[in-house]
Amino acid sequence: ESGDHGGDSGMMSDGQMRRLEQADGAAFDRMFLEMMIAHHEGAVRMAGAQLTDGINPEATTLAREIIAAQRAEITEMRDLLG
Repeated sequence: ESGDHGGDSGMMSDGQMRRLEQADGAAFDRMFLEMMIAHHEGAVRMAGAQLTDGINPEATTLAREIIAAQRAEITEMRDLLG
């Protein structure tokens, strides 16, 4: 897929959302899972920045929980993609 990503944050671009809206069936499922994986990877990166740069202990605990949950979901979505 081309570089039409919503940036490093994992947010979907307008173009990606339009393509998803126009897809159906297996193509929709694949696009949805691929976009959600990217979105979750963005959350993991953001949480990792908290672990590296943050000082608030509650935010750091939350970041660790987010990383664990998002990685588990990424694994599940990759399994669904085959």
